[in-house]
Amino acid sequence: MKFLKTLGKISANLISALYDRNKTIFKINDAQLITGKNYNEVTDLLSELVRRKIIARLKAGKFLIIPQELGNIEQQYIGNWYIAAREVVNSPNYYIAFYSAMHYWGMLTQPLVKLFVAISQRQTVPLEMKNKLVFVFVNKKFVWGINDQWVTKTEKVRMSDLEKTIVDALGFPRYCGGISEIAKGIWLVKDKIDYTKLNKYISKYNKNIVAKRLGYILDVLKINQPDLKAELKKYIKNRYDLLDPTLAVKRISKNSWRLIDNVGQKQILNLIWH
Repeated sequence: MKFLKTLGKISANLISALYDRNKTIFKINDAQLITGKNYNEVTDLLSELVRRKIIARLKAGKFLIIPQELGNIEQQYIGNWYIAAREVVNSPNYYIAFYSAMHYWGMLTQPLVKLFVAISQRQTVPLEMKNKLVFVFVNKKFVWGINDQWVTKTEKVRMSDLEKTIVDALGFPRYCGGISEIAKGIWLVKDKIDYTKLNKYISKYNKNIVAKRLGYILDVLKINQPDLKAELKKYIKNRYDLLDPTLAVKRISKNSWRLIDNVGQKQILNLIWH
């Protein structure tokens, strides 16, 4: 590694040893063990390496080696966004969710610009990731349908599976770009969805609005799942609910799901076909 020649002996040995131990993400005590220095000495050393953009701070006490082949980067470097999120979250019950999970499962055509992480214990986003990471608090009873998914050749993170991603999206459209974006995502993966599992998830989630939004979208997209739709219709009560809470309240299209359709079937279909 040529860049090690530009570092002092202690810094070069530290970076080299971290690479040897496969610790591109490391804590202060890792650096202490390698250098043999006390806490204050090590924090001073790490602060200097941050200043020189040799490493980046993910959060207080946790750092990431910056690959020097990237050159002189202008923005805060956090490496793989999914792994960075895993490393800064305090709760083992976290999972990558909403818009970010939609991206992973191929439900989006836009690039990932922000990472949404569901957590069951409240936590503030570290300053270093303020513009890249959003923590969404969810009750523990909704933390299910989660699997470890590969995000690099060697690293996994906790992620909602495809069907749970759809259920979560319909429950929180504001974290997923709105109903039109969710409908487009469902269309893109319609042949990959396990509709039996999705039916079970709807039942477990047990929220009328989620079931009705899904039923509406299946109707608009003409996705033929009669057994699932028969179950979804059981959630239709007397109450009218808003289809998309991210938009103004107005009626555009009629439907049989007792939804105030403030999106319009035409808009959804136009987004899909174009």
